[in-house]
Amino acid sequence: MRHLIPTLLVAAAVAVSPAASARERLSPEDQLTKLLGNRVAGEPQNCISLASLGSSQVIDKTAIVYKVGSTYWVNRPRSGAESLDDDDVLVTKTIGSQLCSIDAVQLHDRTSHMYSGFVTLGEFVPYRRPKAE
Repeated sequence: MRHLIPTLLVAAAVAVSPAASARERLSPEDQLTKLLGNRVAGEPQNCISLASLGSSQVIDKTAIVYKVGSTYWVNRPRSGAESLDDDDVLVTKTIGSQLCSIDAVQLHDRTSHMYSGFVTLGEFVPYRRPKAE
């Protein structure tokens, strides 16, 4: 047991070392590429249905990805993208049943719930898996 404790301490130190975490940290564009996988971009749309939205994911300073079934709708905001933080909560106020490129999304810090910025949405680009031939 005495020999096990130093081994565990060394293993823990290696696991949290900056070099190890730096290798795993992807740039925002690389994170988006990894998320989309082999999906292919479709024709951009101005609106998507709120009723069909499954989830959303923020890519730091880059985009918001909305998931509808197996389709990922990527929205690169027209303004405010530099405020996007994957730890923020998105607060969207819409009129009607669609989320559109003219809508604004407020960003709130997940911990303090304080307002941290907003983005003005752009077009929604669908990314779908290619059809098998």
